[in-house]
Amino acid sequence: MAASTANSTLSTLDREKTLQDQLALPILLTDRLIKSAGEAESSLRSDCVELSHKLRAAVRLVSSPSSSSSIYDRPIRRIAADVTKNLERALTLVRKCKHTGLLRHVFLTITSSAADFKKVSNLLQSSIADFSWLLSIYSDDEGGANLAIPPIGSNDPIIAWVWSYIASLQVNRQVKDRIESANHLASLAGDNQRYRKLIVEEGAVSPLLRLLKDGGGSPDGQIAAATALYMLVDEVERTRIVAAEGGIPIMVQVFAESCMNVQIAVAELVARVAEIDSIAREEFGKENLLKQLISCLIMDVDMEEYKRYHSGGGKNSIHSIVQKELAAKNYPNYNNRVHSHGNGSNSYSYGKVHSCSSFDSRVGGSSYNRKEKENESPEVKLKLKVVCALALWRLCEGSVLNSQKVAEPKGLFCLSKIIETEKGVLQYHCLMTIMEVAKVAEDNADLRKVSWKPSSPPAKAVLEQLLRVIKEESIPDIKIAAIRAIGCLARIFSAKETGIVSSLVSQLGNKDVDVATEAAIALAKFACPDNHNCVAHSKTIIEFNGVPLLMKLFAVSDRSRKHGLVLLCYLSMHVGNSKELAEARALKTLETAVRSGMAQNAELRDLFSRAVHHLMLYQDGSHPHHHSFAVV
Repeated sequence: MAASTANSTLSTLDREKTLQDQLALPILLTDRLIKSAGEAESSLRSDCVELSHKLRAAVRLVSSPSSSSSIYDRPIRRIAADVTKNLERALTLVRKCKHTGLLRHVFLTITSSAADFKKVSNLLQSSIADFSWLLSIYSDDEGGANLAIPPIGSNDPIIAWVWSYIASLQVNRQVKDRIESANHLASLAGDNQRYRKLIVEEGAVSPLLRLLKDGGGSPDGQIAAATALYMLVDEVERTRIVAAEGGIPIMVQVFAESCMNVQIAVAELVARVAEIDSIAREEFGKENLLKQLISCLIMDVDMEEYKRYHSGGGKNSIHSIVQKELAAKNYPNYNNRVHSHGNGSNSYSYGKVHSCSSFDSRVGGSSYNRKEKENESPEVKLKLKVVCALALWRLCEGSVLNSQKVAEPKGLFCLSKIIETEKGVLQYHCLMTIMEVAKVAEDNADLRKVSWKPSSPPAKAVLEQLLRVIKEESIPDIKIAAIRAIGCLARIFSAKETGIVSSLVSQLGNKDVDVATEAAIALAKFACPDNHNCVAHSKTIIEFNGVPLLMKLFAVSDRSRKHGLVLLCYLSMHVGNSKELAEARALKTLETAVRSGMAQNAELRDLFSRAVHHLMLYQDGSHPHHHSFAVV
């Protein structure tokens, strides 16, 4: 039977039975078959006796105090159900021919009946082999998973291997055997989607989480478990299974208490789960994992600016005011969280090494000695910071709770400093974290008001780095992350913030079309009517030569043309009397775009119509056909 149907073979009623109950029926059938086979003088009797011994050994196994509550029962139930069917078939056949020797002789001479007896005999032999294999995978003497294939797995060997690996994880064996089994499950999970589904359905999550939690006393065990879980959780359904088994608090606890190599594996797992499952993101936030991730990022980071800011004003410091504002909003648990956690790629430089909790001794408090953390290699520390930043990025996607935590002064100062001093993947992950926080703030006025005031030192530190990246960095993905972040925060900037707008305008002429398009999208958020300073920002865009650069963008690609036209509409609506727009023939450009079908939806049609109307009012006479034109 194919492994994909393994679940269907076990009915809900079967799963509710105890293992003893499930094994009682085949034992009863075996006893009856032994008696009937003896009366019929059948050769099946010896097979039945041997099978009876195996069944009773299985009962002793599941009835022992050490196994009754923790034994891995999937293969036992599946094989017991299969053996029961074989015994019922054998018993029916034997009862047909037990009356008299003569009748039995006549019966057995019939070809079909002889074939039936041979088939039943083979089934009983297979049942014996299945139970022999089953007993072996629970034996402490086996020294690892049993990779022999029992008859029940002949059509699909993978299910037998999965059962054996999971049983090896579950049975109290040496840690090296549990690690080996976890590694084998990770390897299988990496092969294809079907294997991942099978491994989870057959119950691997619970023993893997147990190994992640205790590691068998070995960091290698925890790393092996985290790696296997990472390979399994590639879709929402499986992340929910891990969460239902208590996986999220286990991950948080292990991250807090383990050495750096284990933290790396767990942070990668967290990032994978958070990327896939929005509900899991919130659960991680409630478990205060983000504080621990930020504390790990702070290693070797110069946080003097944060220290001065944090200790500079006592009760009237900005930090205190921020805390009070957050507590006054819809964040009832904010004070509890703060009080419960204290105060708190290519070229890299490493100064004095701090532990993961150097700025917050009560966050990530670890049984792993601080001195040992300080003595880790720079490569390990860098890798930990890279995956912690990745986890922060994924945790902040669409999450107000998590974005609020990262946007606290400590988090913003930390991220800004890393963006300033690091390059490569670490810098990129930190920029993406800022971008996600900014995206959440774009739709959350409270978060913008509390954490993103341009005059507050933490926000100012981040904004300065975003502008520096836009001006100085050459890698498109790095630039795009910074441009998107600035665009999402467009509503926090006053009309006087011309430096921000001019930096974005300069990117309209970037040789990379994606960078130029993102600059147009960001500028559109400055010029959008929803922005209180849209008119002033529109004038600034034109003042810094934005129109000629924008007109060149139309010829590059459909995407750049679409977003460029939206920005042109906003400029036309707010500064329709601009000489630059008239010289660039903006009205003709918009009319042509409408006729070419660019305004496909009602919202765009309305935007184009208003823009054309404003240009007609202010540039009357510049277009010979303007009185007869209408946007439809």
